[in-house]
Amino acid sequence: MKIRFLFCLLISAVTGLQAQEYFPKNDAVKAEVNTNFTVFKNAKIYVDPATTITDGMLAIRNGKVTAVGKNINVPANAVVVDLKGKTIYPSFIDLYSNFGIEKPKSEGGNGYGGNPQYDAGREGYYWNDHIRPETKALESFKYNDAEAEKLRKLGFGVVQTHMPDGIVRGTGMLVALNSEGTEGDRLLDESSAQFLSFEKSAKSKQVYPSSKMGAMALLRQTYLDADWYSKGNSQTKDLALEAFNDNKNLVQIFKTDNVLDELRADKVGDEFGVQYVIVGSGKEFKRLDAIKATKATYVVPVNFPAPFDMEDPYIASYASLSEMKEWNQAPANLKMMAEKKIPFTITSLDSEKDFREQLIKAVAYGLDKKTALEALTTVPARVLGKEGQLGTLKEGAWANFIITSGDYFEKETTIFENWVQGERAVIEDLNLVNLNGTYNVKVGGDTYVVAISGETTQPKAEVKLNNHKIGSKISYKNNWLNMLLSAPDTTKAEYTRLSAKIVEVPKSFGGKAILGDGKETSFTATRTAEASADKNKKETEYPEVMPVSFPNMAYGFESLPKQQDLLFKNATVWTNEEQGILENADVLVRNGKIAQVGKDLNARGATVIDATGKHLTSGIIDEHSHLAASAINEAGHNSSAEVRMEDVVDPDDIGVYRNLAGGVTAMQLLHGSANPIGGQSAILKMKWGATPDEMLLDNSPKFIKFALGENVKQANWSSNSRFPQTRMGVEQVFVDYFTRAKEYEAQKKSGKPYRKDLEMEALLEILKGERHITAHSYVQSEINMLMKVTEELGFKVNTFTHILEGYKLADKMAEHGAGGSTFSDWWAYKYEVKDAIPQNAAIMHNAGVTVAINSDDAEMSRRLNQEAAKSVKYGDISEEEAWKFVTLNPAKLLHIDDRVGSIKTGKDADLVLWTAHPLSVYAKPEKTIIEGVVYFDLERDQKLREEVEKQKNLLTTQMLKAKNNGLKTQAVKESRKEEMHCDTL
Repeated sequence: MKIRFLFCLLISAVTGLQAQEYFPKNDAVKAEVNTNFTVFKNAKIYVDPATTITDGMLAIRNGKVTAVGKNINVPANAVVVDLKGKTIYPSFIDLYSNFGIEKPKSEGGNGYGGNPQYDAGREGYYWNDHIRPETKALESFKYNDAEAEKLRKLGFGVVQTHMPDGIVRGTGMLVALNSEGTEGDRLLDESSAQFLSFEKSAKSKQVYPSSKMGAMALLRQTYLDADWYSKGNSQTKDLALEAFNDNKNLVQIFKTDNVLDELRADKVGDEFGVQYVIVGSGKEFKRLDAIKATKATYVVPVNFPAPFDMEDPYIASYASLSEMKEWNQAPANLKMMAEKKIPFTITSLDSEKDFREQLIKAVAYGLDKKTALEALTTVPARVLGKEGQLGTLKEGAWANFIITSGDYFEKETTIFENWVQGERAVIEDLNLVNLNGTYNVKVGGDTYVVAISGETTQPKAEVKLNNHKIGSKISYKNNWLNMLLSAPDTTKAEYTRLSAKIVEVPKSFGGKAILGDGKETSFTATRTAEASADKNKKETEYPEVMPVSFPNMAYGFESLPKQQDLLFKNATVWTNEEQGILENADVLVRNGKIAQVGKDLNARGATVIDATGKHLTSGIIDEHSHLAASAINEAGHNSSAEVRMEDVVDPDDIGVYRNLAGGVTAMQLLHGSANPIGGQSAILKMKWGATPDEMLLDNSPKFIKFALGENVKQANWSSNSRFPQTRMGVEQVFVDYFTRAKEYEAQKKSGKPYRKDLEMEALLEILKGERHITAHSYVQSEINMLMKVTEELGFKVNTFTHILEGYKLADKMAEHGAGGSTFSDWWAYKYEVKDAIPQNAAIMHNAGVTVAINSDDAEMSRRLNQEAAKSVKYGDISEEEAWKFVTLNPAKLLHIDDRVGSIKTGKDADLVLWTAHPLSVYAKPEKTIIEGVVYFDLERDQKLREEVEKQKNLLTTQMLKAKNNGLKTQAVKESRKEEMHCDTL
């Protein structure tokens, strides 16, 4: 008994100690903490988006909800607030902001001018400065009540903020927006999520990565390095990798700028089992199926574009159909996402000034109000793991709620108060009433008819006297109505001033009036009618949304084309096989493959195409292209073997459609020539309207770009501080890197732990013959050098591209086993092409080299049939062999000739039906087909040209109408994608 008593005494003492405050008291009298309840009654309460209570009650205490329901017990020490006719919503949550954090300013220098930085600038951290997971938003945070007030006025009670700097940006924090209390009181979670992006840090001038594909490669290497580090393999301490591993169980939020980047971010995440929450662009409607396939939750802005000012017809002609459609379709983005059941939250990012207006517009465009409320409350709470605490008004949740005059998603609704953590923030006087309606106002012997409309706090008035409209001005603030009426006699600069205090919805009211002559009197106003529904409806009238096309621009498909079985009859067929050119022959296509080649073939259900007098060939293949890419060079290092061109495929490049119109069905998307060892190639099929992944040739051979000459030694750049700067240095780069690769291979084979290096892995594939080299080259000496170096290292060059002095050493190329992919007659555009001759391709071909004609240019690529013909003119090559220069031979160089490049049973049905001889300057592709799908049709193209003009005219009319209705416009800007080449940075 004695022991039990002592134990209880001890517990009591400990409890008393824990209850004591840990700071000294210097005040004479300590104010008592308010422990009263506040009870709100008679309100429509949204407990959550799916649960509403009419004439409900809500009780709060100490910043938390204590009870909610139709009827609850009202504690004796409760302050009761009657909200008859008002609505309560949970306050909103914004998952993405930099609230309270100043974005760092760039230190300047991008590596191409001034003094580029190649090594890390920090000791004890990761080798790349743009990886900054150790950054903590808390350390840079400073509460800004002016900014908080702006967010509270929109309905937000909680925001997640972070330092918007770098590729891995570190941890964000969750902050309540109440104006009272300390930063510690407001801090809900000091490490709520880890943030990432494709953008470099402003705090470092380190050049790598200089491209989006470089950023993706760096992220991959970071994940690999963090895993390696976590297993205790590193001999040195890395504070960044430690932080990265510490943060891996947090929500991962990835900021992107466009739809393609959204897919790219998800691709990296999938490779490492990470499901990102993706901060989107608001243009997800362009690729909804691909967006849904990411399985990500999206944070979506509502920063809809303004219409263009189309009044000047000449300037208006520069507006692209793509951007015009975006203006028309963007407000329906959230509705479309909801229909696809893609989870999303809504952010005020880039739209604080008109956030609510834009959100109401999204609702007018079809977004369900319940879905909108979920996106602002319960969905972000779920993402953060804060269900039951935020985004709801259930018992135990934070007392974060807004009080409105009605439906938040109606323009006329007023937000009166925003309570955060039980702290009241007044936005508008709760006693303000909606005055909308029509009144007879009697003053000074006259009766005015006054129609009041608009928002409660910003009413508008239309005033008539004896059926004549007169000038007026109205304001309603702090329950005081003030009106200014012009004199009926417009020749007199006199005004009648009215003032009245109104605290409830009036049937009639009165107040003081001062007439135009200065005399003071009174006035009365009697309500005669409710607000005009027609006027309100007119204000929310929006243009019809145009259907999304694939891609969502000129010449896009309304729906993606389907594979067909086709029978071409009576064509001149260029087989590129032993049969040669067949006259009046048939070709049958089934299931995307060439099923038969011959005469008098049976259609057996296939669509028959009369090809009489026309020529049927395999599709043109461009061995060297920079078309359909968002980036070309990763110039941050002298080797970028780890980067992948497949990461930056841009399927919306109009050049894809133009190439189909020129008969091109496949191409190699090559890295540029900024460094000796470039990035990994992508082999594409020109599938217009498809996603980037769908354009990739499945199970394609692996290639990589090497480069020699002026570009890699930086002869023509503004900065030449990076090694190498001479052709000798270029040679040394190859020797050094492959020596390192062999050392890396030895380490892998040793059985000891090793750090997986994506760059070295790619070079090992070359050493093993698993990855082929396409080498940018011009002059004889360096071509000789590379063949010699690779032979010494144990591998060979697959293709020399450009190779304009190939004719000087064609015999050595044939002996080495290298192919040549060249220009037909380009020369004199820089010093190292001064010896180029138009017979180059023919001389290499006659020496036994597999020769292709490539473009390296978006314009030339759609005329490769004519480029091939030049070898007939200059080199006396037969027409059949010249045609192979742009079909079968590039297929051989790309090691895909078992699938494409000729018309042979079993190969892919990549075909072009020409209107005339394919080497003629008069020939046009009538149909371009890839795997049995018609991607280009000459007849459809003509109809599309007319449809493009029709759509632009319709959208122009909509924009002109929008401007006339008072919408703010933006100036037309010419939208033209940069045509990229080897040296594009």
